[in-house]
Amino acid sequence: MSIEQYQDSFIQTNFADRIGGANYGKDTSIYKFEKIKRAKASAKQDFPNIELIDMGVGEPDEMADAGIVAKLAEEAAKEENRGYADNGIAEFKTAAAEYLREVFRVEGIDPDTEVVHSIGSKPALAMLPSCFINPGDITIMTVPGYPVLGTHTKYLGGQVFTVELKKENKFLPDLNEIPEDIARKAKLLYLNYPNNPTGASATPEFFAEVVAWAKKYDVVVIHDAPYAALTYDGLKPLSFLSVPGAKDVGVELHSLSKSYNMTGWRIGFVAGNPLVVKAFSDVKDNNDSGQFIAIQKAAAYGLAHPEITEAIADKYSRRHNLLVDALNSLGFKAEKPKGSFFLYVAAPKGIKDGRRFESGEDFSQFLIREKLISTVPWDDAGPFVRFSVTFIAKGEEEERRVISEIQRRLSNVEFEF
Repeated sequence: MSIEQYQDSFIQTNFADRIGGANYGKDTSIYKFEKIKRAKASAKQDFPNIELIDMGVGEPDEMADAGIVAKLAEEAAKEENRGYADNGIAEFKTAAAEYLREVFRVEGIDPDTEVVHSIGSKPALAMLPSCFINPGDITIMTVPGYPVLGTHTKYLGGQVFTVELKKENKFLPDLNEIPEDIARKAKLLYLNYPNNPTGASATPEFFAEVVAWAKKYDVVVIHDAPYAALTYDGLKPLSFLSVPGAKDVGVELHSLSKSYNMTGWRIGFVAGNPLVVKAFSDVKDNNDSGQFIAIQKAAAYGLAHPEITEAIADKYSRRHNLLVDALNSLGFKAEKPKGSFFLYVAAPKGIKDGRRFESGEDFSQFLIREKLISTVPWDDAGPFVRFSVTFIAKGEEEERRVISEIQRRLSNVEFEF
């Protein structure tokens, strides 16, 4: 039976207001990523013999390191690892605390009280509002950005206040833009550096400013750091927790998805303020029964070998160099980020003597439908598109071929900026 047959039934009228109530599923607006999916399908149908170059995907293009995979196989075969993990095993928590010390120079993290594993960062972001948000409470989010913490704030009857990330401020939020009444009412501040989608990196000075602001207004900081170890050109990985006072005001979320090519493995951790970690652990205990112990042990192996991430970062750095050079040769003003695998560039205003682009989405649709190059548009704080250097390419020669093909396809138009 079709969905439509039930849209006038009691089930339709019983949906919660948070997902649309009686009108759930009847909204005809199309989500951004669904538009991209449809455009890609249409382009493939219209041009079946032309390669679609996917620069929009936000996940690694390679498998996890062979040592991690071997460790998983070894641990999965052990009978003692078959049961529920609940809030995690000591081996993983200890590895996480040591990882923070070795890679990020974060001293003094207690693995027993200040670390807990999560089944990836996304579920952690979904659960954290349940620790703090009552109806009417405020979460401060940055835009453009990853919306999950804000979505669940709204689910709980809270409100979201957004701060734009602007190029003139190096894509860092200007905390002075937050009105006094909002700051005093807010419960949570969400940050994400290196940032998705801008690729911007934070500085110790900025994090120190965040700590002072959070203490002034009694706001809990949630720093989402899945790209924190993916840094380039001499920039050392930076943790919010490495800044004095950070543990007094918040926690940091780490994930092995991006930094260890373990996207589908669903493993990460929350570290920092012990009271926040305890509250999250209690909420988590009522949401899941923990990640498979063998995955936690394989992840602990990975955390003990940060050189795996360093090799991955070298690849992304090389690809960023190629992509930035290619786009700038076409008139863009692309700047290589210091971290993440995202390149965020301003969309052109149009093509000389041709079509105009009113938004990042307009330009992204042009790239997909007419040039078979997939990107992700962002129009929350100006018209931009996000390229990702996680495109499929085996080896440096193939990387150069892909980037050269992008350059070739766009070289027959003159963009106006």
